[in-house]
Amino acid sequence: MTAEVARPVERGEPWSFGARDEGDTEALGQALGAALAQGGLVALIGQLGAGKTRLVQSIAAALGADRRTVNSPTFVLIQEYSASRPIFHFDTYRLRSVDEFLGLGVDEMFQSAGVCLVEWADRVSPVLPSDRLQIEIEVVGPTARNFNITALGSRSAEVLADARENVRARSASRA
Repeated sequence: MTAEVARPVERGEPWSFGARDEGDTEALGQALGAALAQGGLVALIGQLGAGKTRLVQSIAAALGADRRTVNSPTFVLIQEYSASRPIFHFDTYRLRSVDEFLGLGVDEMFQSAGVCLVEWADRVSPVLPSDRLQIEIEVVGPTARNFNITALGSRSAEVLADARENVRARSASRA
């Protein structure tokens, strides 16, 4: 992955996932984690308390990270977790500019074979890699959320298709 100025990219068909509770959010995170086994970038957008970090915990756990070590990097800005491949967890809420984000050395992480999870991604979207999953989280109840997921680019379209299939397979196995 290479950080570059965002430009129009191929957009896949958006997918809306309705989570009734944290269990559904966990299932989505597990499905995304499995689909991200080869790496990728997820841009998370949502208000305070929307569940960005909760989703990151589920994705990281699916990739083999210890869930207990996954927390919001609001004050440290970047957390790295050991898993089947490196996981880089960014929180851009406290950053004052895109340049401050780039100054953290994010290009190196974007170019790695790891998984990059960016909270408050709308604050730095001009410099995120153009091929990414964008997840907008809408709070619809105390624990209910709508996850609107868009693949921006061909690799992310594959990840999204795999995640959707993983969710279908989990649902079918519970039925």
